[in-house]
Amino acid sequence: MLRDLGPVDLPALRKLIDRDPLTNLFVDYRVELSGLQQRWLGGNIWGYFEAGELVSACHAAANFVPIEATDAAIEAFAIRALAAPRSASSIVGPQESVLRLWSQLEPSWGPARSLRFDQPFMAISTDCTTAADPRVRRVLMDEFDTLYPACVAMFVEEVGLDPEGQNGSGYRARVSQLIAQGWSFAIIDDGEVLFKAEVGAATTRACQIQGVYVRPDLRGQGIAAGAMAAVVNEVRATVAPVVTLYVNDHNVAARRTYERVGFEQTATFATILF
Repeated sequence: MLRDLGPVDLPALRKLIDRDPLTNLFVDYRVELSGLQQRWLGGNIWGYFEAGELVSACHAAANFVPIEATDAAIEAFAIRALAAPRSASSIVGPQESVLRLWSQLEPSWGPARSLRFDQPFMAISTDCTTAADPRVRRVLMDEFDTLYPACVAMFVEEVGLDPEGQNGSGYRARVSQLIAQGWSFAIIDDGEVLFKAEVGAATTRACQIQGVYVRPDLRGQGIAAGAMAAVVNEVRATVAPVVTLYVNDHNVAARRTYERVGFEQTATFATILF
């Protein structure tokens, strides 16, 4: 049986998320923020039950994210998703679940704008042995106008869309929110952003880094490793003890940087972008 989950289902959903709190981090974060109140979720979380027990779930909002999805649950999620026009801008999560979902959704939801089938999911739970760059610090609110162009440049490069195109005010609000939370980190020199990264989601157990960016003319000079080490050390001390991220398989330079810092691959993600 498939149905929308609500606050009464929180204990069962948290138990499900706890099977793999790192790969389920994004949904864990969304659940903590919303308490499964639909108005805060901006969508729904579907639950798939067998014999009255919650065995799988799916975050069905702008991000379509399967959670511990069984074969039967994947089929149920696909049927439910196909009953209405696509509103999701991405499908993201553990590789196997995403690919199985996509195989059923592609005839109606495709073609996708970008298919990223192999994304190493990496984690670190210790401070870095790589020397941390002391120039990395939290971005201040009055530095928004300095940081924002670098955020846009990173988004265009990574996602392939201009974030100011369809919902520029929403993207500006998100950048501002991350700064206000103390989740935005950068090296800013003479009014120029040389490096930046953000915490995109966090629980008491783990957090996820996103938006890593080095100014193009500085790439290949080794700046990223020391900067990432500084971010990891600070985030572990002040946000969550385990730091995660995922990266495109073809981005060899980034993968080598993360490995040098001390990240290890613990799973594989996939992302479908629309």
